[in-house]
Amino acid sequence: MSEDGGVRTTSAVDDRRPAYGLGRVLILVYGIFAVAATARATVQLVRAAAEAPLAYGLSAAAGVVYVLATVALAHNGRRMRRLGWAAVGFELVGVLTVGTLSLVRPDLFPHDTVWSRFGSGYGYVPAVLPVLGLGWLWHSSPARVAARAERR
Repeated sequence: MSEDGGVRTTSAVDDRRPAYGLGRVLILVYGIFAVAATARATVQLVRAAAEAPLAYGLSAAAGVVYVLATVALAHNGRRMRRLGWAAVGFELVGVLTVGTLSLVRPDLFPHDTVWSRFGSGYGYVPAVLPVLGLGWLWHSSPARVAARAERR
């Protein structure tokens, strides 16, 4: 309460600008992969889910992760940044795990996923994208940006 007995309100205005430059390009690429992976997995699951349930299920999971990462990277809020770190981190672990398993145990993946052989079917973009995503999240961190601005 304020001195005059009224209720004091604080407006939580996020005046940071949204993604810019390369960040927007990164979000665009994530959006393209979100649509591509989700569409591919949907078609695969509808047409022949029994043929390779693990591979097609992983493609669907990758699609969901790409959608979450796209939305999270496009926003500045604290919760969205946390979601971004989680989604992109999960993506990195997924592409490394599935990529390795698809080379070591190809019998587990009779059909390709987005992450098979580290995304070779997509020009290895799925292997590079989470590294770029994590780099962008670090680079655009509000705390880091504010600390850098104070040093100037």
